[in-house]
Amino acid sequence: MIRTATPADVPVIHAMVRELAAYEKALDEVRATPEQLHEALFGPQPAAYAHLAESPEGEPVGFALWFLNFSTWRGVHGIYLEDLYVRPTSRGGGHGKALLAELARICVERGYERLEWSVLDWNEPAVEFYRSLGAVSMDEWTVNRLTDDALQRLGSTPSGL
Repeated sequence: MIRTATPADVPVIHAMVRELAAYEKALDEVRATPEQLHEALFGPQPAAYAHLAESPEGEPVGFALWFLNFSTWRGVHGIYLEDLYVRPTSRGGGHGKALLAELARICVERGYERLEWSVLDWNEPAVEFYRSLGAVSMDEWTVNRLTDDALQRLGSTPSGL
């Protein structure tokens, strides 16, 4: 079963974010607190949205956390899937596909024309899973990111120079 997350789900979402980061060998990079996730998901101006996959017993076994993006080429919103995670004991049970299907349904219902996400190139099980759904790798694009000191330096540069 897939359902929209509620404020009561923040602790389990936070726990699964940490589990995902550990799987991706980046647990030391997680700084988000449950309070920050609560504000991002349920504050006055939500920045992100989340859905949970549950076992038949109602236990959360996976989540999808996403936000809206915008395509200037298509002229409409899309969904960017920030995190998709299914706990190892529940993998292979269709939860990941169900979460992606829910996001695809939202796209279709709202007229969004893209559902996008990133995947680590070494994560072959995920890459193969996404391909089986018809996802296309955007290999010609490279993700760029500014964080920490580099972000501070550029953010301190006067505009217009």
